Amino acid sequence: MVQTITYGREQEIPLRHPRENGPSIFNDQKMKLGLFGSNCSGGLCMTDAPTTYEITWDHTRSIAQKADRLGMEAMVPVARWKGFGGNVNFNGTNFETFTWAAGLAECTDQITIFTTTHIPTVHPIVAANMATTIDHISGGRYGMNLVMGWFTPEMHMFNPQQLEHDERYQYGGEWLELVERLWTAEGEFAFDGRYFQAQELESEPKPVQNPRPVLINAGNSSAGTDFSAKYVDINFASLDLEKMPDYTQAIKKKAKDEYRRQISTMTYGLVVCRDTEEEARRDHQRIIDEGDWPGARHLMSIIGVESQSFGEQIEKFQERFIAGWAGQPLVGTPEQVVDGFQRLCDAGMEGMIMGFLDYNEEIDHFGETVMPLMREAGLRS
Repeated sequence: MVQTITYGREQEIPLRHPRENGPSIFNDQKMKLGLFGSNCSGGLCMTDAPTTYEITWDHTRSIAQKADRLGMEAMVPVARWKGFGGNVNFNGTNFETFTWAAGLAECTDQITIFTTTHIPTVHPIVAANMATTIDHISGGRYGMNLVMGWFTPEMHMFNPQQLEHDERYQYGGEWLELVERLWTAEGEFAFDGRYFQAQELESEPKPVQNPRPVLINAGNSSAGTDFSAKYVDINFASLDLEKMPDYTQAIKKKAKDEYRRQISTMTYGLVVCRDTEEEARRDHQRIIDEGDWPGARHLMSIIGVESQSFGEQIEKFQERFIAGWAGQPLVGTPEQVVDGFQRLCDAGMEGMIMGFLDYNEEIDHFGETVMPLMREAGLRS
């Protein structure tokens, strides 16, 4: 029998976390850790500052395996189809995230591997099956970072018509509802939505994770936080430290009160950790001084117009776009970096995904100097 499913924005999906036997991202570490952007040229740094970091598979695999051995919880890529121009064409050289995740799932053991999915660029039927495939390759260590497609020049490569900001989240909600139905429905079904209509749908096998892989989103606008509260497991936020407590409390309350769900909050940013504070601040400043300012201005002008997730923070965070994609910077000695993690934890953040100027080299120093101090501080076990 074919069942017709009609979805609307009022749909309540009764998903909770943490799920039994879930991936490492749901463990009990007080401050979860991961890497962000290691699939793209520059990572999180729009700069000409020297680094050995490069987009090759050997280099990529080495970074992921080091993070895995250190016990980090997540590898989150940046989905990019077009660079940002300027002097370095930031992120313009990159590995596509579904195939990237499949490769890393095979060569790691415990870390959760995410894809970052620009929802307008892939049909939900294709996305559902690709995600399930990676979930099987990883043995249930897979997650999906959902992005609505904010970079209009990039989205024009796929479709000349870009939806308005809030409607992108409506489209994304229906897209995800169809994907989740493909992950969970037994037998054939029909789907009758505003954006997608189809008959005799099916998708096998089902994901290893039950009822679905981990979902994350970094929407911080009103529409973005509503989407996160309704659908995903973890919301990522780029905020000043003093704004984090109110933000984390508000989105968790929204998820609970409006959608009967639980949600976690994490942040991201650049880590510049050196043996002395002077060295750390010198290297951080070099990233800025040798930054790609034309590319940064281009990026900020686009986000200022088209992404309400950042809004008025654009001008204030000029340097932070060059050194960390506007995320939370942690700069200093190992002790100072751990103090920074403690402040994030006290502000309600349950984890941080990080970028380094030189991922492959700096992650070794991080593991040797920062991780032991985090255990001493009770942030890691």
